[in-house]
Amino acid sequence: MPNTFSKIYIHHVSAVKYRQALILPSFEEELYKYIVGIIKNLGQTPLQVNGMPDHIHIAARLRPDMAPATFVQKVKANSSKWINDQGFLPQRFNWQTGGGTFSVSRTHVDALRHYIKNQKAHHAKKSFRKEYLDILKRHEIEPDPTYLPDFFED
Repeated sequence: MPNTFSKIYIHHVSAVKYRQALILPSFEEELYKYIVGIIKNLGQTPLQVNGMPDHIHIAARLRPDMAPATFVQKVKANSSKWINDQGFLPQRFNWQTGGGTFSVSRTHVDALRHYIKNQKAHHAKKSFRKEYLDILKRHEIEPDPTYLPDFFED
């Protein structure tokens, strides 16, 4: 969009379908790099990508012509296709439907990048369920249990 100035930052969280721990250490770094490539190919700016075996966090800067829902759909579709095409797993990989996408103030981007980068240390202290519900609460979203990711006791 010519003559448009914008800085739209988002934080997206997606869980693996059925919360299966399928993002294995043997390919997780490759996956995160591949997702960075997807984001760049969409003409957007990746800020940080990282996660755990059962979920992923993405921080990105979006151009105003990219709807967050379209961005998430393309990242999830392309990354799951890539995982399946590579044959990393004996079963088919899928992301859970939906997820959480949140706007982020420019003043919080550095803290978000640090938070995403340190997911493993963070989850040594806090379960994914607690993390996700805390994020929703911080964004003043009342969680409808129908749309929450599948949770199990961590």
